[in-house]
Amino acid sequence: MTDSDINDRQRPRSLLTTVLATIGGLTILGFLFITLFFMWIVRSVGERPVLSGQGIGVVEIAGMIADVEPYLEMLREFRDASDIKAVIVRIDSPGGAVGASQELYEEIQAVDKEKPVVASLASMAASGGYYAALGARHIVANPGTVTGSIGVIMKLPNIGPLLDKIGISTTVIKSGDLKDLSPVTREITEQERRVLAGVMDDIHAQFVSAVSESRGLPLEDVERLADGRIFSGSQAHDLGLLDELGGFERAVERGAEYAKISGRPEVVYPQEDRLRFLRKMLREEVSALLSGVLSGGVASAPQISKGFSYEYVP
Repeated sequence: MTDSDINDRQRPRSLLTTVLATIGGLTILGFLFITLFFMWIVRSVGERPVLSGQGIGVVEIAGMIADVEPYLEMLREFRDASDIKAVIVRIDSPGGAVGASQELYEEIQAVDKEKPVVASLASMAASGGYYAALGARHIVANPGTVTGSIGVIMKLPNIGPLLDKIGISTTVIKSGDLKDLSPVTREITEQERRVLAGVMDDIHAQFVSAVSESRGLPLEDVERLADGRIFSGSQAHDLGLLDELGGFERAVERGAEYAKISGRPEVVYPQEDRLRFLRKMLREEVSALLSGVLSGGVASAPQISKGFSYEYVP
């Protein structure tokens, strides 16, 4: 056997050894990277600036009110933080779900029992946005803020005539007359209308009662205003629906006064918590990957939502 034959036989073994060594090296590097990454995340959990005891937390509620758990979490964290002396709830919302708005109202009210909460109304704080603000001990709005809209609404589409035109019909099997209470394929019956109107009236009465209790206004006075109309901040102030006119800075000043903070307060905003960020990222990455595998496509990048710790603006 010639040296050339021996070299030809040894060459595949040498190539395999090189490939295995490369894979092993990459695996070790990947493991080290992941280990360092997790150490960085774990070390960062709970880290936040140590305040001087003059911190005012800011919770920003923006857009339609639906999923309020992030806001509730922020409120609870600020409530439990010993160096946060007051909370500003900055609201810029046209409203949203009734139950979600009530949860915010009740949580803000609960926080205010332990430390002062001031609501700062931005461009709009109407309907559920105004409902949430009622939990604060003091409400500040700009003269041009759109607020009010004390009312409840339900819209039921009826696509039955359209389905008839294209030859589609529906069959409903139900256990009771009112189980199909909000159909979209037909007009509602008078009985259904009375039931739904009763629910809307009850929720409306809850809203009116919250306004009366929070603002110290007679129930009959609030009822006269609670027909769904909107008000400017200036009008709302004249009617007693809020406490004073001013912007965000005025709300911070009021929070500092209630908390008896001397000097300039440290304004604290929520910041991403890396551990919750990672959990959310991995959860959505797995979901996207499974979706991509099942559909035979490529999984899309996950959408990332925020968890919260603290950062401050001196």
